[in-house]
Amino acid sequence: MLQLPDTSSLLDALLLGVTDEVYLVNVPTMQLVYVNESVLKDTGYDLEGLKELNTESILGIDEQSLQRYVENHRHHSYFVELLQDQTPIIGNINHNKLRLMVLQSGQQEFILIIKNDNLDTSAVGETVKSDHKNAIGDHETRYQTMIANTPALVFQFQLDSNGEIKFIYLTDGCKALLGLNAEDLKEDSSLLYAMMNARDRATLRKKLEQSTVNLSLMNWEGKVWIDGWQDNKWLDLRAVPRMLSNGVIQWEGLMTNITQSKNAKHEIEKSRRELVELTAHIHKIKEQERSAIAREIHDDLGGNLTAIKMGLSSIIKKISAGQPVPVDQALNLETILDNTFEAVHRISRDLRPNVLDLGIVAALEWQAKEFEKQLAISCQFTCNQAEIPVSTDQGITLFRIFQESMSNIAKHAKATLVMVDLSADNHEIVLTISDNGVGIKSSDTLKSNSFGLRGMRERVTALHGTFKVTESNKQGTTIIIRIPAE
Repeated sequence: MLQLPDTSSLLDALLLGVTDEVYLVNVPTMQLVYVNESVLKDTGYDLEGLKELNTESILGIDEQSLQRYVENHRHHSYFVELLQDQTPIIGNINHNKLRLMVLQSGQQEFILIIKNDNLDTSAVGETVKSDHKNAIGDHETRYQTMIANTPALVFQFQLDSNGEIKFIYLTDGCKALLGLNAEDLKEDSSLLYAMMNARDRATLRKKLEQSTVNLSLMNWEGKVWIDGWQDNKWLDLRAVPRMLSNGVIQWEGLMTNITQSKNAKHEIEKSRRELVELTAHIHKIKEQERSAIAREIHDDLGGNLTAIKMGLSSIIKKISAGQPVPVDQALNLETILDNTFEAVHRISRDLRPNVLDLGIVAALEWQAKEFEKQLAISCQFTCNQAEIPVSTDQGITLFRIFQESMSNIAKHAKATLVMVDLSADNHEIVLTISDNGVGIKSSDTLKSNSFGLRGMRERVTALHGTFKVTESNKQGTTIIIRIPAE
């Protein structure tokens, strides 16, 4: 029986070289589904009208004879002659012989019937078979093109006597993905296992066992070491099993490189962990700052106010008793009051530096001088503009990062010189802080407890900027902060 890809291809093939009557009958229903123009001309009917007639009226042969023909010639791929049982009722041409062939399109069977005494039916058969062969060739070409352009390794494998993978087909993507020639891996499939660690090998075997028992999709992810490239890759292997006619299970599937997505996933997970840790640290620092502020208010302000109250009470008693009030006692109260004002200013400054009201340039310049005065470390400040407009968030961020950087230099750098440069143009604001100290290793910036640097980076990221820490070629450390200009 001749297989054809679809009905349209079938009809195209039939019309090649056929100049007389052509009929196509659906086997299950024994109803006409197609006739050529010659039939319509000779019978005077349209197709819908012919469908209402039986095969005896049109072809001179009953349905039982056609059914027997199908049973006897279902697996043939050539035309067979069949004598008419009686003269057709309709039609202008009468033929004693019909030429028939069983065809299949998809899941449907059809009988191709030709009425033409002079037609070379073998040629028609070859035409149909040639068309089918070409259709298969086109399908194969499309399939091969699709496989060749698939960004993955396409494979087929079965299991050897030890229950291990045995590849029987591999595409050229094998070399690009695994660094192995396809023929080498087909010859020795254990090369794939050798690239895995023990845990991933065990997981692959377990997934394979489950797929074998349940005939279910096998999906495995694991890491392999490419010795030739001295590099690790993450692979995703998906394979669908099917039982062959000989009882052997065969898997077909894809092996893809998922290293990029895996690394991205790990980076996201790492960032989430760091964000959780940083958030916890910020909450801890916030509580410590609240405790410090409460302590200052209680100890400094509270103590000073208590001292002032006691002093005033003593003075009031002396005045009430007509006793003189010593000047030293009054001066002492004045000193305590000054200290109270200073404490208020200090607490307020810690909560939000008032110096920021003068602008970011003046604030950083003032902080640089304070650092130099308190620690006796030379601090040079430069700026390309007298004033740089910044938003409240930008100003606080730059100032706090500068404070944190100077604190780190004082604690760890052992520097004798700090250079601070603030510059701006129409696009961005850049703050550069450099020192000549012992420097910082790149590994130190990745430590889990480097909350100071992490906090700076998060502050800058929130403003859609960039934060970079580098070790100088000679000595010291440089911090560069870039944020979009207002």
